[in-house]
Amino acid sequence: MEAPAAAAKRKPLWRRVLGWVATVIAFGLVFYALVSPNRLSDLHPRAFVRIPVEGIVAIVLVVVLPRRPRQLFIVFFGISLGLLTILKFFDMGFYFSLDRTFDPVPDWPLLGDAVNFVQRSLGKAAAVGAVVLAIVLIVAVMVLMTLSVRRLSRIVVRHRTAAIRFAAVCTAAWVACTLGGVQIMPKVRVASRSAAGLGVYRAVGVVQGLLDSKTFLAQIASDPYRDTPANQLLTALRGKDVMITFVESYGRTALQDPGVNAVLDAGNARLAADGFASRSAFFTSPTFGGGSWLAHSTLQTGLWIDGQQRYTRLLTSARFTLSGAFQRAGWRTVDVIPADNKDWPGGKFYHFNQMYPAGDLGYKGPLFNFGSPPDQYTLSMFQHTERAPGHQPVMAELDLLSSHAPWTPLPHITDWNAIGDGSVYKTMPADRLGRARPAYLQSIRYSLSAVISYLETYGDPNLVFIFLGDHQPAPLVSGDGAPHEGPVTIITRDKALLDRIDSWGWQSGIKPGPQAPLWRMDTFRDKFLAAFGPQGGPAPTPSPSTGR
Repeated sequence: MEAPAAAAKRKPLWRRVLGWVATVIAFGLVFYALVSPNRLSDLHPRAFVRIPVEGIVAIVLVVVLPRRPRQLFIVFFGISLGLLTILKFFDMGFYFSLDRTFDPVPDWPLLGDAVNFVQRSLGKAAAVGAVVLAIVLIVAVMVLMTLSVRRLSRIVVRHRTAAIRFAAVCTAAWVACTLGGVQIMPKVRVASRSAAGLGVYRAVGVVQGLLDSKTFLAQIASDPYRDTPANQLLTALRGKDVMITFVESYGRTALQDPGVNAVLDAGNARLAADGFASRSAFFTSPTFGGGSWLAHSTLQTGLWIDGQQRYTRLLTSARFTLSGAFQRAGWRTVDVIPADNKDWPGGKFYHFNQMYPAGDLGYKGPLFNFGSPPDQYTLSMFQHTERAPGHQPVMAELDLLSSHAPWTPLPHITDWNAIGDGSVYKTMPADRLGRARPAYLQSIRYSLSAVISYLETYGDPNLVFIFLGDHQPAPLVSGDGAPHEGPVTIITRDKALLDRIDSWGWQSGIKPGPQAPLWRMDTFRDKFLAAFGPQGGPAPTPSPSTGR
């Protein structure tokens, strides 16, 4: 029988070249899976100067295992590397947009939100294309990685002695680099065990998620305000309209821009001259770059909702919400959510009497950034629908989306009397900005200008207006390592109301300075209910009851 080496020499040159190319590609794919980082910012050539211990172990196992177990191991190892690679790709996307890793169990629903984002921003065809491309890439990675492991394993089996020597040299180098703590770049050790470490980290994360579920249920049940009678809730705000307005992606990053500061400084001067008083601070948000609903639910419930798992569980609970407190105390409660195009289960949980999703806004104009109406229209619609003369006191949460990624195209501020059903925007030239950071800052200037103009136009003595950022913009704009912080402001003509929050230490004006107080967002609900309750003092004693 002809030896393999002799048979290889008899192959045409082009086949041998193709074989060498295929082997190099297979090695590259496996090596990439073993040592590649899971953050785009770490994707540097020096990050690949590493010795993966998992590869050494795989070589040894392929050499020593009998044929049948070896074949099973090859399939298992190939599939594992494929899944690991896909997981790293997801991590890159999540770090890029949300500054955190992808959690496979609770984060799957977010993939649907990503598709919705593409559809709203680029159209249905682009969304379908993105889904098809993602499926093709996932299948290709799994198949190619398994075939690559199989090809390399055959070479190892054919050249056992050389493979063992290679593994021995790599083992010695790995041990030496481990003992010496050798690094080519910061936090990237040459002696790598990152693949195994990532797998263990994910497994631990699943266990922690299960444990957190039990802890979170206990936190939901512990609520000092759950059974507070209506006549003891929000007594200082009776007769007032209260608007809690989330300005999308309004983070501390925005206050680094001279243009944003100019809008706030000029607006603050005009509002103060018009009789308004205000207090401002910063909130630490539970999310970053996206996931606005996590910030909304954190503010509403006084619980730290930092992931989809907690959020999903929260919506099935009877946790007392801020809007529920207003409803119990006699307010009409309203939610304006232009990002929602379908039935949303949160309305019942939050105790809103009326919800205005995108289809109920009555908007007849062109869609702008993120496929949404301009913020000025959203505020105008709410004013004419819910704050018409003779209306019942209303508490509302409004989501302003003009500063949502991708931050272009943008409308312009127009005359409030001309807005109507939004048809005026059909003839308005839109700003189409290119680079992300300038577009983001311009969108924040527009959104803040709309808020300030609304207060100047419709801010009567019975209005208490709270506006805040839900989270920082994506790392593309805010940079790696930016704090999870955004401004919050309370503004009203009734200055006596602000006296009730003097103990908070918030700064005067609508722009918090660098030294302004920093609160976690989940502390707001209880502090707000205490400040505007009967004594404006501490929260009531927790009730032992488990009902609402």
